[in-house]
Amino acid sequence: MSSDTRGQSNVVGVAILLGVTVLALGTVTASVGTLIETNAAAADANRVAADLDDAIQPVRTTGTRVGAVSFTDGTLTTESRTVRVLNESGTVFQRDAGAVRFQSGSYRVTALAGAISSGAGDGRFTRSPPISVGNGVLVVGVPVLSGSLDASGETHVRVRTRVTHDRRTLGSGQFRVAVETRRPGPWEDFFERENATVSHRDFDGDGVESVVAAFPGNRTGYVVVHRVEVSTDG
Repeated sequence: MSSDTRGQSNVVGVAILLGVTVLALGTVTASVGTLIETNAAAADANRVAADLDDAIQPVRTTGTRVGAVSFTDGTLTTESRTVRVLNESGTVFQRDAGAVRFQSGSYRVTALAGAISSGAGDGRFTRSPPISVGNGVLVVGVPVLSGSLDASGETHVRVRTRVTHDRRTLGSGQFRVAVETRRPGPWEDFFERENATVSHRDFDGDGVESVVAAFPGNRTGYVVVHRVEVSTDG
């Protein structure tokens, strides 16, 4: 092989090597960027879950409370979600409980019916719902959110809540509790731990199913409605 041919081969080899190196560096850079974005979204979700837990305390609070919710990127909105209690005859309690929803990338936080779920996919409860199952008694706490939150991008918003409480008796019977949600996993786990049989049903045909928990045996049922008026403060 002539020196010219060998020289050309070396040049081609170096060019190929440089191309492979650039491609590899590009892949690494993209992977690092994705990892940074994912970590930032997870951090925002954790922060929002903790902030909502502090700002919205429907069971422990009466009257006015002011908290704050902060995140670097994402959207914070309110959505319509229904909670129902049923006995053998049908629905004995129904309210639009409302939900606060945060999303950043694949990470979400949902505050619904007193519970807070956080994480990718269905996530997990960082605060369990105020539902108590005792010996012959079922007490269902239903925080009912009214008002709205609407924020996006880098946000620090003060959240004002005004909370009142109303307890009512549902009598005795075999009860089911149905919570409308797009994140059924944590609710299924919670109800199964309470020895309930879990199923799913779209009550109103809107495409969002409810997780339905059927509790065994006859019980005296109570509902405690925690009315929570939510608004931004400044």
